[in-house]
Amino acid sequence: MSRTRTIARRSFLIGSAAIAGGVAFGAYLVARPIPNPLLQGLAEGEAALTPFVRITDKGIILIVPRADVGQGIASLQAHLIAEELDIDPATATLDPGQPHAAYYNATVAADGLPFALYDDGRLARMARAGAKGVIKVMGMQITGGSSSTPDMHETLRRAGAVARETLKQAAAQRTGITRADLRTENAAVILPDGTTIAYVDLAGEAAAIDPVTDVTLRRPDQWRLLGQTMQRTDMVAKSTGAQVYGIDLRLPGMEFATVRRNPGIGGAVNGYDAGKAATMPGVIGIVPVTGGVGVIADNTWRAFRAAEAVQIDWAAPAYPATSDEMWRVLDAAHTDAHRNSRLRNDGDVDAALSQAAHPLSAEYRTPYLAHGALEPLSATVLYTADRLDIWTATQVPDVLRDRAAALAGLDPARVTLHLLHAGGSFGRRLDIDYVLPAVEIAMTRPGTPVQTTLSREEDMTHDFPRPMQLARCRGAVQDGRVAALSLDTIGPSVSESWFGRILFAPPGPDTLLVLGAYDQPYAIPDYRVTGYKAPSLVPVGSWRSPGACSNVFFHDTFLDELIHAAGADPLAERLRLIDHAPSRGVLEAVGEMCNWSGPALGDGRGRGIAYGFAHGVPVATVVDVTATDLGITIDAVWIAVDCGTVYDPVNAEAQVTGSTIWGLAHAMNCELTYEDHAPVQTNFDRFEGMRLHQTPGLSVRLLEQGPHVRGLGEPATATAAPALGNAIFAATGQRLREMPFSSSVTFA
Repeated sequence: MSRTRTIARRSFLIGSAAIAGGVAFGAYLVARPIPNPLLQGLAEGEAALTPFVRITDKGIILIVPRADVGQGIASLQAHLIAEELDIDPATATLDPGQPHAAYYNATVAADGLPFALYDDGRLARMARAGAKGVIKVMGMQITGGSSSTPDMHETLRRAGAVARETLKQAAAQRTGITRADLRTENAAVILPDGTTIAYVDLAGEAAAIDPVTDVTLRRPDQWRLLGQTMQRTDMVAKSTGAQVYGIDLRLPGMEFATVRRNPGIGGAVNGYDAGKAATMPGVIGIVPVTGGVGVIADNTWRAFRAAEAVQIDWAAPAYPATSDEMWRVLDAAHTDAHRNSRLRNDGDVDAALSQAAHPLSAEYRTPYLAHGALEPLSATVLYTADRLDIWTATQVPDVLRDRAAALAGLDPARVTLHLLHAGGSFGRRLDIDYVLPAVEIAMTRPGTPVQTTLSREEDMTHDFPRPMQLARCRGAVQDGRVAALSLDTIGPSVSESWFGRILFAPPGPDTLLVLGAYDQPYAIPDYRVTGYKAPSLVPVGSWRSPGACSNVFFHDTFLDELIHAAGADPLAERLRLIDHAPSRGVLEAVGEMCNWSGPALGDGRGRGIAYGFAHGVPVATVVDVTATDLGITIDAVWIAVDCGTVYDPVNAEAQVTGSTIWGLAHAMNCELTYEDHAPVQTNFDRFEGMRLHQTPGLSVRLLEQGPHVRGLGEPATATAAPALGNAIFAATGQRLREMPFSSSVTFA
């Protein structure tokens, strides 16, 4: 960065603490190799050349440990290994593997430190290294935060290269030909005379030698698969209906179940009467589970109907009963007593605002939002006295294994996870609340597999939603330019809520509370972002682009208001203020894509632009709308992103368009409001998102100027809402400061 930024004292202390934490674990522990989990139980003639490549006499198995929740990461993991291993990934078997420290995710932890991801200063680098060391020693395995590709891309390519060179070494020992004179292609080692030796025929010999770890990864101009148009390994199965999701699983003798839990999350059960339900057709049993009851039947529908018939007396949970009460809690939390962080504090904001002739102020709100994964949440569990098998999809397999083991009174080694593709998640499967009741139910039916499925209403009622959040902004303009911006964001803590359920709440400033606001690379002379942590309300969780999904809306919309007050062009002023080359690149690209000529298009038409830095990815989005007699129509959308390196162009574009539609849909129509401690919206009829006829054409440009590889599953979500709101303002003069926008305007 060319400007000098203020480093808040707390940021320095937390960064130092992360470094110290890495040192405390010891250089030896951090550097110590993690044992290869695939070496256990190998049959004769099989080889586990790395934790990610196993070769048997039947073929090649690739371990793809990051959960595929619809974003295509299983396919990309396979292609990353296959690129260096010289195989066709479609011919390999993909296996998520069992939870193990070898599959730890260091990036997701390092990205949570109080340093903007474009900050490559010495302290930031040292803090990230320390955090990665801590997570490696802990062995924490997680899929989330758009971190899978950044965390795994080099590891998996190296795993493929190590396996390739080890197989070549095995062939060299067999033939007497030096390894340097051998090459590989199509899962075989090729001798100088053209003779081929299949990898599967070399597995036994390769297993007997030390892996060749001194490898050089191929340059992009040598890639066969990466960077090219590729077909996802799951495409045929998903296109033909052959893909097996959790709800598709069928085992011999299976029974079916569901649960009803207190609609106020955390509330107890005072008592229940299952007399009527127990006599309904197909009902096998009704059992207590934590916070509610479980119903077992001969099919899922009958379990649902019987669960509805159970009469239950619920105790009230600890949080307020209504949304109005919760908003009052947030309003009251805007005080120094609740101030959690000030990670951005450039210049003298108070002086600038006091001296401004016409200071601006605005308040913004974003509501609770459900994850709304399309596949109903389910888990199939088979319990015996000394073993637990679980079939489900999860983003935290090690946490699930350990918690399920504790619940069943078993050693974690006695728990086997059969990890499946998920029909969506958007952060929902970072929690395990849908699996633990399934374990409780299965423990009442030892030896019988029981599939527990949540109804849509149960899922949305017990979802850990995106938190409601409030922002209060002030700013000033001078001489046709933005001169000062202060943003206070107030909300409950996702980190405290989620970590409190899964592990433990981390110390220090809550970076997630201000993510998408404090880390925007603008060089505004007087610039401040403050986070206020409200008391816990409804337990909340990570929702697609956590933190940024609300804060970019607050930040960019208010910046657009300031730019309008200054009489400046929205694109030109953002470009003037941006102090980050890749971010300037996406703004320039999106302006070129849409032939930007200003926000006003005439005849009730308007154009809005938004910029956001989310998950290390700069994103610029332009939306065109028209105000018609029937309401607002979204005519076209352009998005430019820079993720450093694009490994899978087709899927990358799909992720950007999908996350943009997701962001637009929820900005338009979605919210969870609470009465009697529970959400009013419990199915898609009242949480409908975007209709097909409302969906615009979208154009995407993928740039590769950033210095680091980044993921694309979430970032474009953050800029969709402010771009749409800014476009509606340009078309109608009405500024939208609260989601859903449908509470203020009508969409055709």
